Amino acid sequence: MKRVAILISGGGSNMLALLDSMAEPGHCGMPCLVASNDPQASGLARAAERGVATAALDHRRFGKDRPAFEAELHRIITDHGADMICLAGFMRVLTAGFVTPWSGRMLNIHPSLLPKYRGLHSHARAIEAGDAEHGCTVHEVTPELDDGPILGQARVPIIEGDTPETLAARVLTMEHRLYPAVLRRFAAGDRTQLFLP
Repeated sequence: MKRVAILISGGGSNMLALLDSMAEPGHCGMPCLVASNDPQASGLARAAERGVATAALDHRRFGKDRPAFEAELHRIITDHGADMICLAGFMRVLTAGFVTPWSGRMLNIHPSLLPKYRGLHSHARAIEAGDAEHGCTVHEVTPELDDGPILGQARVPIIEGDTPETLAARVLTMEHRLYPAVLRRFAAGDRTQLFLP
């Protein structure tokens, strides 16, 4: 059984999808912690309501000392006995100093069909480029932003008249399907790619 720490920065809708999935019979993962860099993140209360340990580590109190923030975050995660980490809307870029010790044990979901549109504003960028489809990707985390081995993707069509908001809503629905499916496989030792229609 893999003990999973989930990092969030907001409401944590993907976190909730992961928790629901891990509660199902036969899952090889179990949540040990939901942590946020924002003490006001509503996802913390939602995780606590489900009986999952939570922690808040306000990155602002560290100023520009990113290594100090990451060292404390690493300590909190390891103190909870985590075997792996899932980033679920965690809006802090993590440095190689944090990522490297978790190599092969940290997942992220990104709202684009990587390698397209790394970073922010992916929905608007896909529409502006005139793409016919968009989607989301679950990948292993490496020191390069949104660049690790791809473990799964799901696609949605871009419809005439789409705005970044309407497209984001449809992609989010697929994120809630894809991320739990990939985590279930990954926790069981299966790193083969999963592609949802």
